[in-house]
Amino acid sequence: MKVLPLFHRIAGTPVIVLGEGAAAEAKRRLVERAGGEVIATLEEGWQRGARIAFVALEGEGNEEAARRLKLRGVLVNVVDRPELCDFTTPSILDRDPVLVAIGTGGVSAGLAKQIRLRLDAFLPPSLGALAEALHAARDRLRERWPHAGERRGALDSALSAGGVLDPLREGSAGAVEAWLAGEVPDHAAGLETIELRSANPDDLTLREARLLGAADVLLVGQGIPQAILDRARADAVRRPAPHDGPLPAGLVVELRRR
Repeated sequence: MKVLPLFHRIAGTPVIVLGEGAAAEAKRRLVERAGGEVIATLEEGWQRGARIAFVALEGEGNEEAARRLKLRGVLVNVVDRPELCDFTTPSILDRDPVLVAIGTGGVSAGLAKQIRLRLDAFLPPSLGALAEALHAARDRLRERWPHAGERRGALDSALSAGGVLDPLREGSAGAVEAWLAGEVPDHAAGLETIELRSANPDDLTLREARLLGAADVLLVGQGIPQAILDRARADAVRRPAPHDGPLPAGLVVELRRR
């Protein structure tokens, strides 16, 4: 790695943001979204003890501002000038409190954005609720599995692809209580059907794409496009669909979670 990715708490702390254009406004929104206090001048920033700064001045002055900030020990990000940056800001996929940050070290913000958009299609909005539910259940987890090794194993099983708490499945947060009570097994068996509308994988719904990415076994009807199958896990078992079953050839893929 050429950079060290970190998640930095700035809530309630001053952060310098220099500039008045669209780029500076975007950085201000980012700082405020994370709970930081935006400081608009170097002098006030130094007086308040700011340790992070974003520089997005229009025209000349970015290099000089970065130099002055660094002399004061402030970590600096200069918009569109990666050679002047002490740190870069990633493309952020927000499922609070779960954050996925995609960075390219300042090489290509556009690439990071497109990766985020692809991941956004697979991570359900309820992912943050699952994280909160697991956090709230920490004491009960320790009660049911007193040993750390057992606890890790139980969580790994429940959170794995097809598990009762599969992070890629909507509604997993609501299954935490039943799982802790032993009312459901770690892995839920069953069949899911994807009805294809076209040969283009981009026409899959978000739910269908998540099912395809999580399936252990694919029962494949005749004529299913390879582009669709390529969206499944590489280690998923592929079997031909039975000819006498309810699967219309070339229209349905059956997914089974073991």
